[in-house]
Order: sequence, then structure tokens, then C-alpha cells
Amino acid sequence: MLALRLTRVARPAVQLRRLLVALASAGTGFLLLCTLGHAMSHPEDPSGSLLRLAWCLTPLAATVHLALAVARTDPGTRPRPGLAAIGLGPARLMAVSAATTALSCLLGSMLALLFFLHLRGDLTGMPFDGAAADFLAAGSPLPLPAALTLLALVPAIASVTVALVLRPRDDRPASARREARSYGRFGAYGRTTAREPFGAYGRFRARRGTGEPGDGAKAAPAVVEEQQRPGTDDGGALPLVPDHGGAPPLVPGHGGALDGTLPAAPQEAPKGLPWGVAVLAAGLAVEAYAHRSAGSAHTPLPAGLSGAPSVLVGWLLTAVGLAVAGPGLTHLCGRLLQSTRPGALRLLAGRVLMAEATRIGRPLGVVCAVASGTYAMALLYDPAGPEVGPLTTVGVLLVTGCTLATLLTAAVEAKQARSDTTAALLRLGAPATMLRSAAALRAGALLALFGPLTLVVAELAALPLTP
Repeated sequence: MLALRLTRVARPAVQLRRLLVALASAGTGFLLLCTLGHAMSHPEDPSGSLLRLAWCLTPLAATVHLALAVARTDPGTRPRPGLAAIGLGPARLMAVSAATTALSCLLGSMLALLFFLHLRGDLTGMPFDGAAADFLAAGSPLPLPAALTLLALVPAIASVTVALVLRPRDDRPASARREARSYGRFGAYGRTTAREPFGAYGRFRARRGTGEPGDGAKAAPAVVEEQQRPGTDDGGALPLVPDHGGAPPLVPGHGGALDGTLPAAPQEAPKGLPWGVAVLAAGLAVEAYAHRSAGSAHTPLPAGLSGAPSVLVGWLLTAVGLAVAGPGLTHLCGRLLQSTRPGALRLLAGRVLMAEATRIGRPLGVVCAVASGTYAMALLYDPAGPEVGPLTTVGVLLVTGCTLATLLTAAVEAKQARSDTTAALLRLGAPATMLRSAAALRAGALLALFGPLTLVVAELAALPLTP
């Protein structure tokens, strides 16, 4: 019920992203049902039906990737202060995200079933003069359990993936997690390393750095007084806070230089670039070996193409390598932007790219892999050969659209993540034109890096199938 209410009151942009998930689920469900129809109309060719089902894994993975990206940017299931008090903790919000994803995918599966039944002629008669009867098995009754099983794949896999990725995690170090959980004073987790002198509990309110707005002025002198008062611990008089050579004491909760909170540690560079390059090189090597070998076994490919099974292995390794190397390449692009005495514009654009390398780099690598595969198919297409079927067109459009939508959704998530930084820059007087110029510079730098890479990978991927 909560997932339905959050779905109903969401903003139009959120509803549009959920609608894209529903459409992607509908396209994938329709392809799965068409595979079932082909198996029913061609019972003598089980290997062909199994191959068609295997080719449906690509749009299925693209749909699940899009559903995960949309779930990560959903503002309705984002943790907020005070939600745990009414039972909406991190685990409950994760369950709501999974339920919302399942609802969107179920809507798409219902649309796919209705459209499939309409094309079969089970609802209003056979449309298009029966042109689609070959892969729809219009003359045979539709096995409902098999159809429902195939349609349930997308909602089940998408919701489970969202639940696994968005599950609550313990961000504490491994050493802290290994320690036994204990309760300190006033129910706080963990034990204090320093022993408290007698009367420390009575002075807790004076030593507290946070509290009511009116307690700030009273708490700071009390803290300073408490630091100057010696405490007895094992017979020795030691100050509670070490002396910093006349420096002002740290008073928690007062901001500025006296704030006791430390800034966030800088993010490390993604470590998947060497592995991604290695997997990409292995995929290209497998494709080159397939080009040199003259094996008799051929596997049917989309668009009427055929090649050795090692070609598919090479394409798969190439796509995985690009996806793994994407964050590292994005981080490298941001670092190159800041080289050779950068100005404020290049420094801002490079820092943002380095900070968002993991969030944007992986979808960008997937888009690069899909674009290289599509370009390779366009290079190998022969107008005099077999025509591209409607299901192949639907599959290519579905995978391409899902990857592009995932990249745009990741960009929206990155913009939401740095909204506080953008607002701070605007308050400091940074012009809005500089922020837009930095965004354009980031897009141009990524295009300059990933564009030639996509063309090179596409040329090498098309080499094994070149006559």
C-alpha cells in the first residue's frame, strides 16, 4: 500500500522514469512471448528456439539495469531523518523500492501480454492480415503457465536485483565490525577508551556539544571549564583534552575551525581500469583468433549474420571490459582536464568527473559497448542479404534505448548528489553560466575519449565477420 501511494504522489519526472521501466519491461516480455510462439510453431527446431531465448538475455539485462538506475534515483524511497521512528528504516525503504520496481515491471508485462494476444488475434481478430502468424503461433492455444512464467522473469529479477543492491550496509571498518557490540553510558554503542572520573555523568549536559539552540552559548564555556579542571584517574591528575600549545579548544557543534567533525576523506580512483583493459584485450584477441580460424561451426547472429561461437565470446568479453573500464576511464578523463595549469572552469569540471567516475562511468561503458556492437552490425549489413526482421529491430531499439535511458538516469542521480555543492557555489557568487560551461566541458571531454574508443572497438569487432 505504501508503494502504491508513493507511486501515485510522485513528481512527473519520477513518473516518466517509471514509465520508461514499464515500457522496457513490456518490450522484453513481448520478445520472450515471441520466443514461446516460435517454439510452438516450430517444434522440430528446439535449438533455434533455445538460441532465440538466449538472445533475449541481452534486453533482459538492459531492462534490469534501467530499473536499478531508476530505483536509485527515486526520491520517495530516499532515507530521511525521522523516518525510522515511524517504522521506515533502511530495510523498509529497500523493500518499498523493490515493490515499486516490481509494480512498474508488472505493468509492462501486462501490456506485453495484451499486445501479444492482440497480434495473435485472440482479442479482436488477426491484425496486419496475419503477417505475424509465423512467430506468434496463432493457430495453437497459448499455454498460460508458460506465458506467465516468462512474463514473471522481468519483475522477479528486477525486484531482487534492486533489493540486493539497495540493501542496508554497515559502513564501519572491518575492525570495528568485528568487535563485540556493547553499550556505553546512556545506551551508546561501544566502550570509551578513557575512564571517566567521578561526577562525569552529572556534568554530561554541560559537556554536550549539541542540543537545544539556546544551549550553545552555555555549553562552550562549560566545555572549556571542564577541560581546564583536572580529573583523577588512577591517582594521576591528567587533563581530559590534551593541550595544543595555546590553541583554542575544539568545541563540537559550533562549525568553522572549531567544529569537531572531520571532512570526508577524498575518494580513491576506481581500481577496475587495469582489469577492464585486460578483459577488453582478451575479447579483441578472441575475435582476432576467430577471424583467422576457418571452423565449420557457425552460430546465427542478428540481422542475418553468422559466425563462429568464439565471435560471441569475444563480443561478450569486449562488452564486459568496456563496462569495467568505464569508471577508470572517466576518472582519467577528469584528471586530464586538470593537467597543465588549469583554470577555475577546467578544475571544476575535472573534479566533478573524478567524483562521479563510479556513478557515471559504468553506464557510459555499457553505452560504449552497445554503440560499438550496433555500429559493427551496421558495417556488416548487406542490402542483398537477408532482411532484418521486426524482432531484431525491436531488440536493438530496446537495448539501445535502455542503455541511453540508464545513462541519463545516472546523470540525474549525479546532479542530485551534488545539489548541495551547486547551491554553495551559487551562494558564493559563481555565475550560472560557468556551471553550464563546466557541464558542457565534461560532456565534450567524455565524448572525445569514448567516441574514438567506440569506433575502434566496433571496427575490431566487425573484423571476424568481414568476408
